[in-house]
Amino acid sequence: MSDLRDRAVQLYDAFTHEHHDRRTLLRQMTALAGSVAAAEALILGIAASPAAAAVVVPDDPRLRTRKGSYGLGAGRGTMTGYFARPTDRPGKLGAVMVIHENRGLTPHIEDVARRMALAGFFVVAPDFLSAQGGTPADEDAARTLIGKADYDAVVAQGVATLDRLRGLRSTTGKAGAVGFCWGGGLVNRLAVAAGDVLTAGVPYYGPAPAPAEAAKVQAALMLHYAGKDARVNATGLPWAAALAAAGKTVTAFTYDGVDHAFNNDTSVERYDKAAADLAWGRTTAFLHTMLDG
Repeated sequence: MSDLRDRAVQLYDAFTHEHHDRRTLLRQMTALAGSVAAAEALILGIAASPAAAAVVVPDDPRLRTRKGSYGLGAGRGTMTGYFARPTDRPGKLGAVMVIHENRGLTPHIEDVARRMALAGFFVVAPDFLSAQGGTPADEDAARTLIGKADYDAVVAQGVATLDRLRGLRSTTGKAGAVGFCWGGGLVNRLAVAAGDVLTAGVPYYGPAPAPAEAAKVQAALMLHYAGKDARVNATGLPWAAALAAAGKTVTAFTYDGVDHAFNNDTSVERYDKAAADLAWGRTTAFLHTMLDG
């Protein structure tokens, strides 16, 4: 059963990150599981569930939240984002940008933004599909839009968002970024492109740039990898080594025996509470060290 589960996760990851063909996924899963019904049950357990209960409810009285547009600066247009901050901390807070997976700005990522705000930060979770009309409800459609996005423009939007966060009167003037999967890859790319606009970055299982680009990084980085995630680790682990060799401030953790997306508690099969809790505690402590006034 363990081998079957691991192979199913690999097939699902190939679907979500490579071919995006649901009929191919179902055919492969059926061959693996023995029937269409068993295949659909496997897929349901691995996929993120949009109906999963939030850890922090949207109307939690400990938070002030809103979803709306914000400007990126002169001539750069606007984006939609989800904002959250704690109500019991009136002073200046470190600013954190939470970057979504390749499904766009989902209710789960909004929930993660609220968790980060409760940890003591001013948080924005941008919708990097804003220019394409915003994140659609259909996650397959969202993946297609992500694949068609102008990545240079996405990076520029990320840098502009960080710059805006640093300039807010309610923040300490320091900005960090946390991203998951596609978002983790974007955190790595922002670390290369943003210079000192990014103070600290935390990619979770994010595909990495070429090791030669490590010399351009100015931000402190904390990298989280899943032990069973061969696809991401093939670029992520050399990236971590290159950052260390270049004398950058970097800490990398690999969580043995867990899958890609282990932090996503809306995925029954991939979520690993022990690894997720450990990584989250490390992440928030690191961000407080780097971003607090």
